[in-house]
Amino acid sequence: MERFVIIGAGAAGITAAQTLRDFRPEDVITVISTDERVHSRCMLHKYLGHERDIPGINFVAPDFFDKNDIIHIPCQTVTKIDTQAKTVYYGGEGYSVPYDKLLLATGSAYFVPPIPHFREAPNVFGFRDLSDALKIDDAFARGKRVFIVGSGLVGLDAASALCRRGGAVTIAEMAPRVMPLQTDDYAAGVYQRVFEDHGCRFLLGIGASDAAVDGEGNITEVILSDGQRVPCDLIIMAAGVRPRIQLALDSGIKAERAIEVDDHLRTSAPGVYAAGDCTGLSGVWPDAMAQGKAAAENMAGVDTVYEKPYPFKNTSNFFGVTMLSVGRLDLTEGAEVLVHRTAREYKKAVIKDGRLTGYLSLGDISNHGLYLHLIKNGIDISGKKDRIFRLTFGDF
Repeated sequence: MERFVIIGAGAAGITAAQTLRDFRPEDVITVISTDERVHSRCMLHKYLGHERDIPGINFVAPDFFDKNDIIHIPCQTVTKIDTQAKTVYYGGEGYSVPYDKLLLATGSAYFVPPIPHFREAPNVFGFRDLSDALKIDDAFARGKRVFIVGSGLVGLDAASALCRRGGAVTIAEMAPRVMPLQTDDYAAGVYQRVFEDHGCRFLLGIGASDAAVDGEGNITEVILSDGQRVPCDLIIMAAGVRPRIQLALDSGIKAERAIEVDDHLRTSAPGVYAAGDCTGLSGVWPDAMAQGKAAAENMAGVDTVYEKPYPFKNTSNFFGVTMLSVGRLDLTEGAEVLVHRTAREYKKAVIKDGRLTGYLSLGDISNHGLYLHLIKNGIDISGKKDRIFRLTFGDF
């Protein structure tokens, strides 16, 4: 009988736990998580917007752990891994769990840049976990003026939730447009207008450089690089995330910007695997699930090579406006850029050397699987460019 331990109960960790149980019905599986409840990071904005309660953002059945005979240790932070003794320590190292195979699914954390007062102020929050959403919800009950740093998916998720609740939301973005990694100027303009229609204010091409605080250290005004002062009650950091690697580093597991893994998701330590955001392979929920499944299969003795996902893949839906963005839309040098625009939809394709390298669809994303396939596999479409926006799998 083998002992499997999983650190983290997000998409990768939970998928790994289920996969291990499927392959190893008699073995011992333990999941350790910092949050009390399993929850979908993709649904946090639904909770923050009071559209769903905490059980409503759970992506597994309430009896998941009992039904699958999995030990769940919630509300605990792992403090140390002894890779020689194969033991995980948690609760200030007062408790320990031995393992034969270990999975690190520690996820990622928000990053606070070294702006004066930002790292110390109690009213500065991330938006990555349920614990973050609970803190924001509590702060929002006391003040509705929200300053969000960053207009990527995380920032717009938080903004959409709080705008729905009547918040006075200001978003500062260093880039000249919203969602700079996923959009072009036209698509960004569509999203900016729909957010502005719901009461959101954007400050583009500008960042925070200082802050004013009250006697308790709370930031009351954000001072921008051009001298503008923006009053606020709370701040949400959504400008960047970092894979959680400190536990790996402290345990002698090789990591730099992310935890290093091979094509079987094995780390540098024998019997230790990693999956999800902490590997830096992808920040997308389905990819984290795929990594958790592949890692668990290898842990269970089923030889599985994990094929790295294609980068820069995102879907979004804000206020009824849906968008798919995949590949690189900015790599246009030496490329052919094709655009299709109607009153209801906007599509853009970037083609280089006869192959699709970037694709954006705003409005209708029903056929997105084909375009993901074309980009990921580098399929030659040079004879089909004239109908690039009407392609089906039958064309190949």
